[in-house]
Amino acid sequence: MFNHNEKKIHRELYFLKGIQEYLREFVYGGIDGAVTTFAVVAGSVGAGLDSSIIIILGFANLLADGFSMSIGAYLSSKSEKDNYNHHKNTEYWEVVNMPLIERREVEEIYAAKGFEGEILQKAVDIITADKDRWVDEMMKNELQMIEETKSPFKMGLFTFISFVTVGFIPLMFYVWDFIWGFFGDPFLWTSIFTGLAFLVIGFLKTYVTQTNKWKGMAETLFLGALAALVAYYVGDFLEQLITTG
Repeated sequence: MFNHNEKKIHRELYFLKGIQEYLREFVYGGIDGAVTTFAVVAGSVGAGLDSSIIIILGFANLLADGFSMSIGAYLSSKSEKDNYNHHKNTEYWEVVNMPLIERREVEEIYAAKGFEGEILQKAVDIITADKDRWVDEMMKNELQMIEETKSPFKMGLFTFISFVTVGFIPLMFYVWDFIWGFFGDPFLWTSIFTGLAFLVIGFLKTYVTQTNKWKGMAETLFLGALAALVAYYVGDFLEQLITTG
């Protein structure tokens, strides 16, 4: 039996393992959450909206877009799995009902790889001796399809968690200001901490894309800042257009 501390450690290790396995979803969910929410905040500030309005628009965007993105990730992954299973079932049917044709296709695949003569026939015999191995070979080398092993539900869940968690950063100083009051300009501190969030997410993204860490961090920070800058000036332009119109 686990004691309380062991159970807590076990849960934390399980969560960290999940983040590692679903790092791609965590990273891209976090980037989208930070970019879209910060853009909403920047556009609202540019339009001169009150903090309460910024909070309402920010949370509406945070939850609605986070849910939408997580559903998209879930449905996309599930569709890929369904498509893979459909083709795999078709290959099983063909192996059972058209074994000579399927064997010839395996021969062609390995002949193209440089196998020939007795070695080619032995390789084909080994592959076609096991139905599951035969089908796997056809899926990989004929159809160029690799099975997705990650859970569609968890992909959607980690996308949502990351989107909401990182996307909350641009809003947290406005929430603080609304509830307790603030000691400075909320937008300034929001910009600083959101910039730090972009750097952290950009750093994590390099483990997904296998690119240079400084380049990945700078790219994420630049794109996030650019989106916020565009939103700010669009908000400012529309505010002036409406008030003077």
